[in-house]
Amino acid sequence: MDNQAQTVTDQGVQTSAQAPAQPELGVSDLQNLRVIVDMAVKRGAFSAAEASAVGATFDKLNAFLNAVAPQQPAVAPQAPTA
Repeated sequence: MDNQAQTVTDQGVQTSAQAPAQPELGVSDLQNLRVIVDMAVKRGAFSAAEASAVGATFDKLNAFLNAVAPQQPAVAPQAPTA
C-alpha cells in the first residue's frame, strides 16, 4: 500500500489515501536540460528534420532561463553524467 496511511481502530484497519507527491521542477533542472539539449545537438542526436523544432524549443527555454536568471541565486548547473 504505497503512499497510503493506515490507522488501526477497534474495528480493524482503515486506509486513508494520501495526496500524491507534487512533481518538482526547478530552474536548476531547466538549466541542466539546456545543457543536455546542447550536448545532444553537438553530438548529432537529432536528424535535420528535427533540428528546427529542437532549436526553436531550445531558444524558448534559453529565453525563459535568461529572464528568470536575475531573480535566482547564482547556482552553477550540474553537468549530466554519461
